[in-house]
Amino acid sequence: MTVNKTKINQSGKHRRQLSGVVLSNKMNKTVVVSVVTVKLHPKYKKHYKVSKKYKAHDAKQEYHIGDKVVIEACRPISKDKTWRVIKKNDNSK
Repeated sequence: MTVNKTKINQSGKHRRQLSGVVLSNKMNKTVVVSVVTVKLHPKYKKHYKVSKKYKAHDAKQEYHIGDKVVIEACRPISKDKTWRVIKKNDNSK
């Protein structure tokens, strides 16, 4: 479960970062990452999980199914790809 973050990258710009799990790596230089967020229902005040899939650029094809990764927003690389994989997330809880 993640909270949306913004960090300053090397070029000095704020970029949105999310963490999730790799679901698929069958495409060339692309991985599908599932990001789970927790929302609060407006009427019943109950927390519930919402998952969303993002296609992210993986130039070296080093990430595999089940890896926890951090993705960062970037310029559009293709029609569906506007995220880039930054690193593996080794936070075990």
